[in-house]
Amino acid sequence: MDEDQGPSQIAPQPAPRRSISDRLQGIKKAFLTRDGLLGDYDYAFLFRPNIPFLRKRRQASPFFGLNDKLPVFLALLLGFQHALAMLAGIITPPIILSGAAGVNLETNLQQYLVSTALIVSGILSMIQITRFHILGTPYYIGTGLISVVGVSFTVIPVAQGAFAQMYANGFCPVAEDGTKLPCPDAYGALLGTAAVAALIEVVIAFIPPRIMLRIFPPLVTGPTVMLIGINLIESGFKNWLGGSGPCSDATHIAFYDKCPDITAPHALPWGSPEYLGLGFSVFVTIILCERFGSPIMKSTSVIIGLLTGIIIAAATGYFSRSGIDQAPVASFVWVHTFKLTVYGPLVLPLIAVFIICACEAIGDITASCDVSRLEVSGPLYETRIQGGVLADGINGILAALGTMTPMTTFAQNNGVIALTRCANRTAGYCCCFFLILAGIFAKFAAALVAIPSAVLGGMTTFLFCSVAVSGIAIICRGTPFTRRNRFILTAGLALGYGATLVPNYFDNVFTYNGGNKGLRGFLDAIALILETGFAVTALITIILNLVLPEEVEETDERVVTPDSRAVHKDDNPSNHDGMESDKLA
Repeated sequence: MDEDQGPSQIAPQPAPRRSISDRLQGIKKAFLTRDGLLGDYDYAFLFRPNIPFLRKRRQASPFFGLNDKLPVFLALLLGFQHALAMLAGIITPPIILSGAAGVNLETNLQQYLVSTALIVSGILSMIQITRFHILGTPYYIGTGLISVVGVSFTVIPVAQGAFAQMYANGFCPVAEDGTKLPCPDAYGALLGTAAVAALIEVVIAFIPPRIMLRIFPPLVTGPTVMLIGINLIESGFKNWLGGSGPCSDATHIAFYDKCPDITAPHALPWGSPEYLGLGFSVFVTIILCERFGSPIMKSTSVIIGLLTGIIIAAATGYFSRSGIDQAPVASFVWVHTFKLTVYGPLVLPLIAVFIICACEAIGDITASCDVSRLEVSGPLYETRIQGGVLADGINGILAALGTMTPMTTFAQNNGVIALTRCANRTAGYCCCFFLILAGIFAKFAAALVAIPSAVLGGMTTFLFCSVAVSGIAIICRGTPFTRRNRFILTAGLALGYGATLVPNYFDNVFTYNGGNKGLRGFLDAIALILETGFAVTALITIILNLVLPEEVEETDERVVTPDSRAVHKDDNPSNHDGMESDKLA
């Protein structure tokens, strides 16, 4: 931490109590003076494009700490930037799980879930940002940083596998021609099971971080996160080519000869070049924003790419307004509800999901501390980790009760903090305000649901691949490539990749067809875990990491010890004589 940033703690030192008149004067100064509204921030910096041969600004922008005074307009602007940065990640899971690749819900329920995702993300982010102390204990709820919360991608492959199983075993209805019918009960079963499984993350929060990182080191979490992204890319790429529903299957009824079906505006067969071009319009725009965009464009490049694709799709006749016109003006949580049940086969996979969410939260919170110029070690740091993981677990329960799938701490906002040099929590609260406002305005959610699959696929393919790259980064940063670690990665990824590429490999292993529902559910749970690639990889890497002994491996330039520290050969006392002889020579 920089010496000029003051004490590195979440809350400021206790200040003298302010009278009501002092508070009113502070509000008056914030909203009625130029210094309070705008300050002296260089707003042009956020919008200045990165044009080649243009002189770059050499002076750094001021850094705003957690509790520094922040101009009102800047807080709103940066909060809006944070909201845009996480918007694509929030809306993607509900669109996928409620659509043709999930439980095939009606359009009005899909719109409701997108609205609810935004509202719940805004509300639960406030819990993380605020940080509550549990009276009479040394424990906290929340991090006290700009740790925003969004819908976890980790649950998507597990939920899709469970939904496919539910349609196969009769839990969900199927038409005579094989078409999967809407199954809100399956979504309710996912929510109910998630509310129960989230308790495991609450328990994990009270385990010291060093012990948890011993059980789930980067050697375990890295390949697991990577396979989550790889698994999701298939769904995103199918959408890019027209849709991931029945129209993408090799065998389907005539109604799905075109994507998403023959009644859609400007419907075309799956894989048509027009769909490929729509997805590329999004993909190329994201790349151009990264190369030439201003700081605010770079952090919102995915949304700008999505907006570009929407404009092109609307201009060429692929966009349907019917769902937007029929949608209500406003929405909120519990406008629609689902029957909460616990689906036995989902319990173990969802426990694995929440364990992974806890590990992700530790990494994300550490990164937030780093970009916020706070220490990343010591007792205060550990309380932030404990409070963040506990809030993640509680948020998982609250999200399920609010009709939303598991939530987790998002990482992309750390890039916004680093880019704008603003770690102030006021910007975080403004971000929550914009998310809740966008969710209440139901027409906005209806417009998001109406986005053509090809446009959505161009965006989600990029997002899902970024998840896979994050897993690779975890491995590279936290794992020395010794022979032991390479062996563990090879063993874990061998079956993990296999289960990801051939997800039905375990279908014929269990042949039980009796009437014992408990046994049937237990066997389905085992099949669901073993057909989920990242769960297999996590299980194998955890076991091998705990069983295989550490080694001391010598490379050409260094010795890699069990505690992952490199000791150069020249530091060995036995080499000193050789060094002296070299000097004499």
